[in-house]
Amino acid sequence: MTFNLDSETAEATFSNGSGMTSLVPRPENDSDSEDPVQAVRRLLEGHRGDRHLVLLQDFPDPDALSSAWAYKLIASNYKIECDIVYAGTLSHQENIALVRLTGLPARRWLTAADSASLANYQGLVLVDNQGTTSQLYEHLREGGLPLVLVIDHHAPQSKLDAEYIDLRPHIRATATILTQYLQQGLLNLDRNNSKHTKCATALMHGLRADTNQLMHAGPSDFMAAAYLSQFYDGQLLSAVLQASRSKRVMDVIERSLRNRKVQNNVSIAGVGYLRYDDRDAIPQAADFLVTEENVHTAVVYGIVHDEDEEREVVIGSLRTSKITLDPDEFIKEAFGQDSEGRFFGGGRSMAGGFEIPVGFLSGFYENSEFNRLKWEVFDTQIKQKLWRLINPEEGMINTD
Repeated sequence: MTFNLDSETAEATFSNGSGMTSLVPRPENDSDSEDPVQAVRRLLEGHRGDRHLVLLQDFPDPDALSSAWAYKLIASNYKIECDIVYAGTLSHQENIALVRLTGLPARRWLTAADSASLANYQGLVLVDNQGTTSQLYEHLREGGLPLVLVIDHHAPQSKLDAEYIDLRPHIRATATILTQYLQQGLLNLDRNNSKHTKCATALMHGLRADTNQLMHAGPSDFMAAAYLSQFYDGQLLSAVLQASRSKRVMDVIERSLRNRKVQNNVSIAGVGYLRYDDRDAIPQAADFLVTEENVHTAVVYGIVHDEDEEREVVIGSLRTSKITLDPDEFIKEAFGQDSEGRFFGGGRSMAGGFEIPVGFLSGFYENSEFNRLKWEVFDTQIKQKLWRLINPEEGMINTD
């Protein structure tokens, strides 16, 4: 079948652990759906005075970072203290610039050092993810931290037992959802408040990043951008966007160009081994490859090595300009699920990603034949899983 998704009508239900279900909000004009802003307001009132841990994906992007910051500011209105954390690293030059120039309060969670402080938190909040892209999620749940709230715009990835789930696949950016919270009174932005201005700037950056500079934006995204335009700092945003690429990122892009294979307007490139800190070079390479003439979809992947954790993982990114291709369905169909039923990847409009643990074969040895053989195995397996979804006769990605 060809991947098509009517994203304006996507909805799903999840168990909340008490026999009840939380309805994923439908589009705003559906009168039967519960108003998510009112639901979040009631939830925050019920947790007044708590302390929340706001968890992002391992490699947070501008949409996640800005949305988490907005949630932190909103929660402070209810005397809720929040700490924004992630397990991986900030490697994309724009993400580093965003955090440094705005003072965005996010930090890396060091498992051994921070686990002792879990007792200080009363709840866990997932922003721009559903736990499947964070190596911390299971650790935090096993530590007894209850899942309070999920705010995300990706398609459903797994079953979640949260108190409330605001999941809207028809929205292009989580920053749009948080901006709607602001618009509807969960926090009144003040133009004279420096922190509010910087957060609005971050939200504008997150919204633009996840809508390809608004080219893939929907009505809700444009309305959110119009609202933020009253508060954001254009010069600050320009400074973030002008952050230069490192030489290592350029090297990965060059590697993807050299290794790419193109068939039926789909470009696939393996870039070998990367340092953990250079992980964000992979989506940047995919962004670059999809601009090639007669290419509508690009997939770039590599084995990322984390020396600190002695862990390796295959990380890949997909970018597409083909409106009938749903990245979420494509990636889930290509790579499937792990033994616990969690998908190895997923996506949103025009973009997606996957993360597959190397497991027992983890371990990088300098100048070793083992490294070469291991890469060849993973490279071949990933290419086979991707190519089998390409129909040479139709020139379309499908599962027939």
